[in-house]
Amino acid sequence: MNDGVQVIVPREVPLGGLRSMTVRRTLPARERSFVGAWCFVDHYGPDDVEVTGGMDVAPHPHCGLATVSWLFTGEVEHRDSLGTVATVRPGEVNLMTAGRGISHSEVSTAGTAVLHGVQLWVVLPAESAGCEPRFEHHVPAVVSVAPGVSASVFVGSLFGSTSPVLVETPLVGAEVALEPGAVVDVPVDAGFELGVLVDSGSVVFEGQRLARGELGVVEASDCGGGSGRVGESDAGGAPRHPGSLALEAGSDGARVVVLGGEPFAEEVVMWWNFIGRSHDEVVAAREEWEASGVPGASVGRFGSVQGYVGEVSRIPAPGLPGVRLRSRGNRSAGGRSRG
Repeated sequence: MNDGVQVIVPREVPLGGLRSMTVRRTLPARERSFVGAWCFVDHYGPDDVEVTGGMDVAPHPHCGLATVSWLFTGEVEHRDSLGTVATVRPGEVNLMTAGRGISHSEVSTAGTAVLHGVQLWVVLPAESAGCEPRFEHHVPAVVSVAPGVSASVFVGSLFGSTSPVLVETPLVGAEVALEPGAVVDVPVDAGFELGVLVDSGSVVFEGQRLARGELGVVEASDCGGGSGRVGESDAGGAPRHPGSLALEAGSDGARVVVLGGEPFAEEVVMWWNFIGRSHDEVVAAREEWEASGVPGASVGRFGSVQGYVGEVSRIPAPGLPGVRLRSRGNRSAGGRSRG
Protein backbone atom coordinates (compact mmCIF):
# COMPACT_ATOMS: atom_id res chain seq x y z
CA MET A 1 0.00 0.00 0.00
CA ASN A 2 1.21 3.50 -0.82
CA ASP A 3 1.37 5.48 2.43
CA GLY A 4 0.31 8.61 0.52
CA VAL A 5 -3.13 7.19 -0.40
CA GLN A 6 -5.79 6.49 2.22
CA VAL A 7 -8.02 3.60 1.09
CA ILE A 8 -11.60 3.50 2.34
CA VAL A 9 -13.45 0.23 1.77
CA PRO A 10 -17.25 0.51 1.36
CA ARG A 11 -19.83 -0.88 3.76
CA GLU A 12 -23.34 -1.91 2.73
CA VAL A 13 -26.17 0.28 4.03
CA PRO A 14 -29.96 0.11 3.43
CA LEU A 15 -31.29 3.38 2.01
CA GLY A 16 -34.88 4.61 2.02
CA GLY A 17 -38.05 3.64 3.80
CA LEU A 18 -40.15 0.49 3.60
CA ARG A 19 -38.65 -0.56 0.26
CA SER A 20 -35.04 0.24 0.97
CA MET A 21 -32.28 -0.34 -1.56
CA THR A 22 -28.75 -1.33 -0.63
CA VAL A 23 -25.90 1.10 -1.29
CA ARG A 24 -22.14 0.90 -0.77
CA ARG A 25 -21.02 3.79 1.46
CA THR A 26 -17.44 5.08 1.76
CA LEU A 27 -18.09 8.48 3.35
CA PRO A 28 -18.49 9.23 6.14
CA ALA A 29 -16.17 6.60 7.63
CA ARG A 30 -14.60 6.26 11.06
CA GLU A 31 -11.25 7.47 9.80
CA ARG A 32 -12.52 10.23 7.54
CA SER A 33 -15.56 12.50 7.37
CA PHE A 34 -14.86 14.64 4.30
CA VAL A 35 -12.97 14.94 1.04
CA GLY A 36 -13.03 18.67 0.53
CA ALA A 37 -16.64 19.43 1.48
CA TRP A 38 -17.86 16.11 0.04
CA CYS A 39 -19.28 14.46 3.16
CA PHE A 40 -21.37 11.55 1.91
CA VAL A 41 -20.62 9.05 -0.87
CA ASP A 42 -23.12 6.30 -1.74
CA HIS A 43 -22.46 4.00 -4.71
CA TYR A 44 -25.16 1.66 -5.97
CA GLY A 45 -25.82 -0.84 -8.75
CA PRO A 46 -25.87 -2.02 -11.36
CA ASP A 47 -29.16 -3.32 -9.94
CA ASP A 48 -31.80 -5.26 -11.88
CA VAL A 49 -34.91 -3.23 -11.02
CA GLU A 50 -37.20 -6.25 -11.53
CA VAL A 51 -35.33 -7.97 -8.71
CA THR A 52 -34.60 -5.06 -6.37
CA GLY A 53 -37.65 -2.88 -6.99
CA GLY A 54 -35.44 0.05 -7.93
CA MET A 55 -35.35 3.34 -6.07
CA ASP A 56 -38.44 4.57 -4.24
CA VAL A 57 -37.48 7.11 -1.58
CA ALA A 58 -40.54 8.91 -0.21
CA PRO A 59 -40.45 12.63 0.69
CA HIS A 60 -37.80 13.36 3.32
CA PRO A 61 -36.07 16.52 4.57
CA HIS A 62 -32.56 17.98 4.33
CA CYS A 63 -30.83 21.04 5.74
CA GLY A 64 -27.25 22.32 5.92
CA LEU A 65 -26.12 20.38 2.86
CA ALA A 66 -26.41 19.95 -0.90
CA THR A 67 -27.18 16.69 -2.71
CA VAL A 68 -25.54 15.73 -6.01
CA SER A 69 -27.09 12.93 -8.09
CA TRP A 70 -25.08 11.28 -10.90
CA LEU A 71 -26.18 8.19 -12.84
CA PHE A 72 -24.36 5.68 -15.04
CA THR A 73 -27.50 3.71 -16.03
CA GLY A 74 -31.24 4.26 -15.55
CA GLU A 75 -33.35 7.30 -14.72
CA VAL A 76 -34.60 8.82 -11.47
CA GLU A 77 -37.46 11.30 -11.07
CA HIS A 78 -36.81 14.06 -8.54
CA ARG A 79 -39.63 16.06 -6.92
CA ASP A 80 -39.05 18.70 -4.27
CA SER A 81 -40.84 21.23 -2.11
CA LEU A 82 -39.83 24.06 -4.46
CA GLY A 83 -42.16 22.50 -7.03
CA THR A 84 -39.32 21.06 -9.11
CA VAL A 85 -39.99 17.94 -11.15
CA ALA A 86 -36.85 16.78 -12.95
CA THR A 87 -35.45 13.54 -14.31
CA VAL A 88 -31.78 12.77 -13.88
CA ARG A 89 -30.28 10.62 -16.62
CA PRO A 90 -26.80 9.23 -17.23
CA GLY A 91 -24.34 12.01 -17.89
CA GLU A 92 -26.59 14.65 -16.28
CA VAL A 93 -26.26 16.14 -12.82
CA ASN A 94 -28.97 17.22 -10.39
CA LEU A 95 -27.70 19.50 -7.63
CA MET A 96 -30.13 20.38 -4.85
CA THR A 97 -28.92 22.88 -2.27
CA ALA A 98 -31.01 22.35 0.86
CA GLY A 99 -29.74 25.37 2.77
CA ARG A 100 -32.17 26.23 5.59
CA GLY A 101 -34.48 23.37 4.59
CA ILE A 102 -36.08 21.43 1.74
CA SER A 103 -37.81 18.09 1.19
CA HIS A 104 -37.75 15.83 -1.87
CA SER A 105 -38.53 12.37 -3.23
CA GLU A 106 -36.52 10.14 -5.57
CA VAL A 107 -38.09 7.38 -7.68
CA SER A 108 -36.58 5.36 -10.52
CA THR A 109 -38.72 5.70 -13.66
CA ALA A 110 -40.95 2.98 -15.10
CA GLY A 111 -38.63 2.62 -18.09
CA THR A 112 -35.57 1.89 -15.94
CA ALA A 113 -34.42 -1.73 -16.16
CA VAL A 114 -30.99 -1.28 -14.55
CA LEU A 115 -30.17 1.35 -11.92
CA HIS A 116 -26.57 2.35 -11.33
CA GLY A 117 -25.05 5.57 -9.97
CA VAL A 118 -23.77 7.60 -7.07
CA GLN A 119 -25.54 9.81 -4.54
CA LEU A 120 -23.30 12.47 -3.02
CA TRP A 121 -23.67 15.12 -0.34
CA VAL A 122 -21.75 18.35 0.18
CA VAL A 123 -21.59 20.00 3.60
CA LEU A 124 -22.34 23.75 3.49
CA PRO A 125 -20.10 26.17 5.39
CA ALA A 126 -21.63 28.05 8.32
CA GLU A 127 -22.16 31.24 6.33
CA SER A 128 -24.19 29.38 3.68
CA ALA A 129 -25.92 26.71 5.77
CA GLY A 130 -29.06 28.85 6.09
CA CYS A 131 -29.27 29.96 2.46
CA GLU A 132 -32.49 29.72 0.47
CA PRO A 133 -32.92 26.26 -1.11
CA ARG A 134 -32.37 25.89 -4.84
CA PHE A 135 -32.25 23.23 -7.56
CA GLU A 136 -29.95 23.06 -10.60
CA HIS A 137 -29.66 20.66 -13.53
CA HIS A 138 -26.72 20.50 -15.93
CA VAL A 139 -25.56 18.29 -18.80
CA PRO A 140 -21.75 18.46 -18.97
CA ALA A 141 -19.86 17.82 -22.18
CA VAL A 142 -17.81 14.65 -22.50
CA VAL A 143 -14.23 15.77 -23.18
CA SER A 144 -11.21 13.76 -24.33
CA VAL A 145 -8.38 14.42 -21.88
CA ALA A 146 -5.72 11.84 -22.86
CA PRO A 147 -5.43 8.86 -25.22
CA GLY A 148 -8.19 6.45 -24.18
CA VAL A 149 -9.46 8.77 -21.42
CA SER A 150 -12.62 10.91 -21.35
CA ALA A 151 -14.22 12.99 -18.61
CA SER A 152 -17.51 14.66 -17.71
CA VAL A 153 -17.09 17.44 -15.14
CA PHE A 154 -20.30 17.92 -13.14
CA VAL A 155 -18.99 20.19 -10.35
CA GLY A 156 -16.18 22.73 -10.47
CA SER A 157 -13.37 22.71 -13.04
CA LEU A 158 -11.09 19.94 -14.28
CA PHE A 159 -9.24 19.16 -17.51
CA GLY A 160 -10.18 22.60 -18.84
CA SER A 161 -13.92 21.90 -18.47
CA THR A 162 -16.11 23.87 -16.02
CA SER A 163 -19.57 23.14 -14.64
CA PRO A 164 -21.86 26.14 -14.04
CA VAL A 165 -23.68 24.64 -11.02
CA LEU A 166 -23.25 26.77 -7.91
CA VAL A 167 -21.38 25.34 -4.92
CA GLU A 168 -20.52 27.13 -1.68
CA THR A 169 -16.91 25.95 -1.30
CA PRO A 170 -14.17 25.22 -3.88
CA LEU A 171 -14.96 21.72 -5.19
CA VAL A 172 -14.49 19.41 -8.14
CA GLY A 173 -16.55 16.39 -9.20
CA ALA A 174 -16.15 14.41 -12.42
CA GLU A 175 -16.69 11.04 -14.07
CA VAL A 176 -13.55 9.74 -15.78
CA ALA A 177 -13.63 6.74 -18.14
CA LEU A 178 -10.39 4.95 -19.02
CA GLU A 179 -9.78 2.30 -21.67
CA PRO A 180 -7.66 -0.74 -20.67
CA GLY A 181 -4.18 0.37 -19.62
CA ALA A 182 -4.90 4.07 -20.24
CA VAL A 183 -2.98 6.58 -18.14
CA VAL A 184 -3.86 10.16 -17.19
CA ASP A 185 -2.43 12.81 -14.90
CA VAL A 186 -5.31 14.36 -12.97
CA PRO A 187 -4.61 18.06 -12.36
CA VAL A 188 -5.14 19.19 -8.77
CA ASP A 189 -5.46 22.78 -7.56
CA ALA A 190 -2.97 23.68 -4.86
CA GLY A 191 -4.58 23.19 -1.45
CA PHE A 192 -7.11 20.62 -2.69
CA GLU A 193 -7.43 17.10 -1.35
CA LEU A 194 -8.58 14.55 -3.92
CA GLY A 195 -10.48 11.27 -3.86
CA VAL A 196 -11.00 8.62 -6.56
CA LEU A 197 -14.02 6.28 -6.25
CA VAL A 198 -13.82 3.23 -8.51
CA ASP A 199 -17.14 2.42 -10.15
CA SER A 200 -15.95 -0.36 -12.47
CA GLY A 201 -12.68 -2.12 -13.22
CA SER A 202 -9.60 -1.26 -11.21
CA VAL A 203 -7.01 1.53 -11.20
CA VAL A 204 -3.63 2.38 -9.80
CA PHE A 205 -3.89 5.79 -8.15
CA GLU A 206 -0.54 7.33 -7.20
CA GLY A 207 0.93 3.84 -6.92
CA GLN A 208 -1.98 2.42 -4.89
CA ARG A 209 -4.21 -0.22 -6.49
CA LEU A 210 -7.93 0.41 -5.96
CA ALA A 211 -10.64 -2.15 -6.59
CA ARG A 212 -14.28 -1.57 -7.51
CA GLY A 213 -16.14 0.36 -4.82
CA GLU A 214 -13.03 1.60 -3.01
CA LEU A 215 -12.29 5.27 -2.42
CA GLY A 216 -8.65 6.37 -2.49
CA VAL A 217 -7.85 9.78 -0.97
CA VAL A 218 -4.75 11.94 -1.15
CA GLU A 219 -4.33 14.76 1.38
CA ALA A 220 -3.84 18.34 0.20
CA SER A 221 -0.23 18.37 1.42
CA ASP A 222 0.50 15.21 -0.60
CA CYS A 223 -1.26 16.05 -3.84
CA GLY A 224 1.03 15.78 -6.80
CA GLY A 225 3.46 13.55 -4.94
CA GLY A 226 3.93 11.12 -7.82
CA SER A 227 3.58 13.39 -10.82
CA GLY A 228 4.68 16.86 -9.73
CA ARG A 229 4.17 18.44 -6.31
CA VAL A 230 1.32 20.93 -6.06
CA GLY A 231 2.88 24.37 -5.90
CA GLU A 232 2.49 26.66 -2.92
CA SER A 233 1.11 30.17 -3.35
CA ASP A 234 3.82 32.68 -4.04
CA ALA A 235 4.41 35.55 -1.65
CA GLY A 236 2.10 38.48 -2.26
CA GLY A 237 -0.91 36.34 -3.17
CA ALA A 238 0.27 35.07 -6.55
CA PRO A 239 -2.05 32.54 -8.22
CA ARG A 240 -1.83 28.96 -7.02
CA HIS A 241 -0.39 26.43 -9.45
CA PRO A 242 -1.87 23.01 -10.05
CA GLY A 243 0.00 19.76 -9.68
CA SER A 244 -1.20 16.35 -10.81
CA LEU A 245 -1.91 12.84 -9.58
CA ALA A 246 -1.28 9.73 -11.68
CA LEU A 247 -4.19 7.44 -12.55
CA GLU A 248 -3.82 4.23 -14.58
CA ALA A 249 -6.54 1.77 -15.60
CA GLY A 250 -6.23 -1.99 -15.21
CA SER A 251 -6.48 -4.53 -18.03
CA ASP A 252 -10.29 -4.27 -18.16
CA GLY A 253 -10.39 -0.48 -18.22
CA ALA A 254 -12.11 1.54 -15.52
CA ARG A 255 -14.66 4.18 -14.70
CA VAL A 256 -14.08 6.38 -11.67
CA VAL A 257 -15.62 9.38 -9.95
CA VAL A 258 -13.11 12.06 -8.98
CA LEU A 259 -14.06 14.17 -5.94
CA GLY A 260 -11.96 16.94 -4.43
CA GLY A 261 -11.84 20.33 -2.82
CA GLU A 262 -10.27 22.55 -0.23
CA PRO A 263 -10.17 20.75 3.15
CA PHE A 264 -13.31 21.48 5.17
CA ALA A 265 -12.12 22.76 8.54
CA GLU A 266 -15.41 23.30 10.40
CA GLU A 267 -16.91 21.00 13.02
CA VAL A 268 -20.47 19.88 12.22
CA VAL A 269 -23.14 17.59 13.60
CA MET A 270 -24.29 15.06 10.98
CA TRP A 271 -27.38 13.02 11.84
CA TRP A 272 -29.88 11.35 9.53
CA ASN A 273 -30.60 13.87 6.72
CA PHE A 274 -29.52 16.95 8.66
CA ILE A 275 -26.26 18.81 9.11
CA GLY A 276 -26.02 21.48 11.81
CA ARG A 277 -23.51 23.11 14.11
CA SER A 278 -24.89 21.75 17.36
CA HIS A 279 -27.00 18.99 18.89
CA ASP A 280 -29.81 21.47 19.55
CA GLU A 281 -29.86 22.67 15.94
CA VAL A 282 -30.31 19.13 14.64
CA VAL A 283 -32.94 18.32 17.28
CA ALA A 284 -34.90 21.41 16.24
CA ALA A 285 -34.80 20.32 12.57
CA ARG A 286 -36.06 16.87 13.50
CA GLU A 287 -38.88 18.28 15.61
CA GLU A 288 -39.99 20.61 12.84
CA TRP A 289 -40.07 17.78 10.28
CA GLU A 290 -42.06 15.56 12.61
CA ALA A 291 -44.48 18.35 13.47
CA SER A 292 -45.12 19.08 9.79
CA GLY A 293 -46.43 15.53 9.34
CA VAL A 294 -49.37 16.06 11.68
CA PRO A 295 -52.62 16.57 9.71
CA GLY A 296 -53.48 20.26 9.46
CA ALA A 297 -50.04 21.42 10.66
CA SER A 298 -47.94 24.01 8.87
CA VAL A 299 -45.44 22.54 6.41
CA GLY A 300 -42.73 24.72 7.96
CA ARG A 301 -39.31 25.33 6.44
CA PHE A 302 -39.14 21.89 4.77
CA GLY A 303 -42.29 22.44 2.72
CA SER A 304 -44.16 19.59 1.06
CA VAL A 305 -43.62 17.49 -2.05
CA GLN A 306 -46.51 17.33 -4.50
CA GLY A 307 -47.20 14.44 -6.86
CA TYR A 308 -45.30 11.65 -5.13
CA VAL A 309 -47.21 8.35 -5.18
CA GLY A 310 -45.99 5.59 -2.89
CA GLU A 311 -46.77 3.28 -0.02
CA VAL A 312 -46.11 6.08 2.49
CA SER A 313 -46.51 9.83 2.05
CA ARG A 314 -43.27 10.78 3.84
CA ILE A 315 -40.38 9.22 5.73
CA PRO A 316 -40.57 9.92 9.47
CA ALA A 317 -37.39 10.82 11.31
CA PRO A 318 -35.84 8.04 13.38
CA GLY A 319 -35.62 8.39 17.13
CA LEU A 320 -32.69 10.30 18.54
CA PRO A 321 -30.05 8.45 20.54
CA GLY A 322 -30.13 8.80 24.31
CA VAL A 323 -26.99 10.95 24.33
CA ARG A 324 -26.12 14.34 22.91
CA LEU A 325 -25.02 14.24 19.28
CA ARG A 326 -21.31 14.92 18.94
CA SER A 327 -19.76 17.19 16.35
CA ARG A 328 -17.17 15.83 13.95
CA GLY A 329 -14.33 17.26 11.93
CA ASN A 330 -12.34 15.66 9.17
CA ARG A 331 -10.69 12.84 11.09
CA SER A 332 -8.18 11.31 8.70
CA ALA A 333 -5.45 8.72 8.81
CA GLY A 334 -3.24 7.37 6.09
CA GLY A 335 -4.45 3.79 6.32
CA ARG A 336 -7.09 1.35 5.18
CA SER A 337 -10.54 1.84 6.63
CA ARG A 338 -12.94 -1.08 6.98
CA GLY A 339 -16.00 1.23 7.37
